[in-house]
Amino acid sequence: MNKHKLFLSIMLVGLLFSCSTEKKSELVQRLEAIFYSDSFAKTPDAVFNVADFGAVADGKTLTTEAIQKTIDAAADAGGGKVIFPAGTYLSGALFVKSNVELNIGEGVVIQAVQDNNEYPRLWTRIAGIEMKWPAALINVYDESNVRITGKGVIDGNGKYWWDKFWGDPKYTGGMWGEYKDKGIRWAVDYDCERVRPVVIWESEDVLLKDFTVKRAGFWTVSLTYSTRVHVDGVIVRNNIGGHGPSSDGIDTDSSKDILVENCDIDCNDDNLCIKAGKDADGLRVNRPAENIVYRNCITRSGHGLITLGSETSGGMRNIEVYGLKAIGTNIGIRFKSAKVRGGLIENIYFHDIEMKDVANPFHFELNWYPEYSYCTIPDNIPEEEIKDRWRVLSQRVEPEEKGIPEFRNITLSDIKVENAERAFYANAYPEKPIHDIHWKNVSVEAKESGKLTYASNWTMENVLLKSGTGKPVELKNCENIEQPEIVKTEKPQPEEKRELTLDEQIGSINKNADVVIIPVNPSANQALANGDTTEFSENIQVYVLKNEDAALSYYEPLGDGFYYTPVEVAVTNSGRTIEIKGQKEHRYTFSVNYDKKPENIEGADSWKYDNDRQQITIDKKGKSFILQLN
Repeated sequence: MNKHKLFLSIMLVGLLFSCSTEKKSELVQRLEAIFYSDSFAKTPDAVFNVADFGAVADGKTLTTEAIQKTIDAAADAGGGKVIFPAGTYLSGALFVKSNVELNIGEGVVIQAVQDNNEYPRLWTRIAGIEMKWPAALINVYDESNVRITGKGVIDGNGKYWWDKFWGDPKYTGGMWGEYKDKGIRWAVDYDCERVRPVVIWESEDVLLKDFTVKRAGFWTVSLTYSTRVHVDGVIVRNNIGGHGPSSDGIDTDSSKDILVENCDIDCNDDNLCIKAGKDADGLRVNRPAENIVYRNCITRSGHGLITLGSETSGGMRNIEVYGLKAIGTNIGIRFKSAKVRGGLIENIYFHDIEMKDVANPFHFELNWYPEYSYCTIPDNIPEEEIKDRWRVLSQRVEPEEKGIPEFRNITLSDIKVENAERAFYANAYPEKPIHDIHWKNVSVEAKESGKLTYASNWTMENVLLKSGTGKPVELKNCENIEQPEIVKTEKPQPEEKRELTLDEQIGSINKNADVVIIPVNPSANQALANGDTTEFSENIQVYVLKNEDAALSYYEPLGDGFYYTPVEVAVTNSGRTIEIKGQKEHRYTFSVNYDKKPENIEGADSWKYDNDRQQITIDKKGKSFILQLN
């Protein structure tokens, strides 16, 4: 891009938001005019008490029917406020109607009953594709002029669904274990049918204010295909009694004119998130997320202070994020997508943000979680077992170029980061680098400077990086990237040690000649001992030095690199059986010391025997498998 075009792109972003401490952007002013009006989502003054319709607040009696009768009575009367005496109300799916306010007052708990039969399956969108799925605990479905308010609690009661997903303790079973073994890890999220606490679907003029949501079975607050929704002062506390999978905080999905503010999020996935559909189905729907402001929120545990993606197919535009504070959140500003998602993400403005103890403050991964993102139905699954949604998920994007996402015209300013691990990370595609990213008045303290791959036209004005290494940001296949001002921190750094060769590492591990198994990650030049952690590599080498029984496990990143999963390697039957148990696919090469050539090796893709070295070389591609030497 020439300098004239680069200047124009910066001016476009500036004109869109025109934001300073003295003047709010046009987008913010327009949304405030909508949501701060006394007439917004105004409901009649009539009051309807659930106790009058038979609701019992003992936490044991199922009160779905009584609460729904109260809501319906209010709607039939032209609208009004539904109130609750203090107590705990056990409930299935509730549907709030137009012109009704559901007021969950202080001391009131609406708790999800742990029974999927109490949540009718409805047409919706789940993780980027349209399908039938259980209704939420609290639903606003094709309605308008709705309020959900009060200082009370919506309890997702989620552990039942957490255990259904991955067992107890996590990663010990559940549908996750079953599907992983079948090679369809990507399908479990769509088949497990975990109930969400709050869903706003195809609705307009909705206010969500002041309540607390805890223990979500799945995404906490979902705003999908909706217009003019104001989320104000909502608290999310999902990490109570464990950590549930995919317990996002507040997700805006292909919606427009959205204001999320003054929220406090503690969860086990993306805290604040914007989405727009997934792959071929998302490209078919083609509904963008646009005209959105997230501001003045706090995030605690979780995987994204603010995340764009991974569902990006419909595109995102005209988004402003500011006044956020992350405390110990794993990732800060996060972009996620994949080479089958597609979508144009542009005109995004992040500013006035603080992050403390956030390991990865700027993490832009456009080839996110390959095992989840690229869905292929294994050939060994019978035709009659294949679900329609699997076919939707595995549908190819054609032409393939349509699946490449593009992130451009993004501005980040007035951001302060303390005590990070890696300052900058970006990984995109040669066809569409992540481009025209503009940084201004940014201060980052991090151990490592970071790495960019396939990025272009990044400007940096008054950007200071205090790095433990003092090295510049590593650039690979990048063009026209300005480096920040880099200052090496004065904290004493450990002396750099000479990197050992693989032979030296193997010799060190096997110095007493009593080791049977040594896995090797050739990409990281790392020989692994029991309990070691390593980065992901397509190729893994395993040495089996003796024909004796032995076992070890090491750990590698799962998914997006922030969970680590064990890879178990075992030799049994006096060295004649080798078993691998893992979650990620690798091309394994086994070098097995063996005093004679075996007749056959069951389970191998290929193998050969070296008489001089008395060693078998076995090649096998897979995640979990058994090799039998006969």
